[in-house]
Amino acid sequence: MSEVDTPETFSPWSVVNLVFHHLAERGLHPVLGETGDPAAAASDLLTALGIQSAPDHAGPAAPGVQDTLADLRRRIMPGIE
Repeated sequence: MSEVDTPETFSPWSVVNLVFHHLAERGLHPVLGETGDPAAAASDLLTALGIQSAPDHAGPAAPGVQDTLADLRRRIMPGIE
């Protein structure tokens, strides 16, 4: 199968992470889960860009990513750990 025939995949949670970072860096306070599953909207965005969502069962994020997410949670949700 050639590279052209191989569909590109990307984790919708990586899109959620990117958007949350972008918003938090601008002083905004996004919420996660209170208005629905953000992965669904991220998956729709990937589809619109011609990229397939990667399976959710890929496993936990790398330790560095987990640390970054924990820092983000501390910044946008003070007191929740």
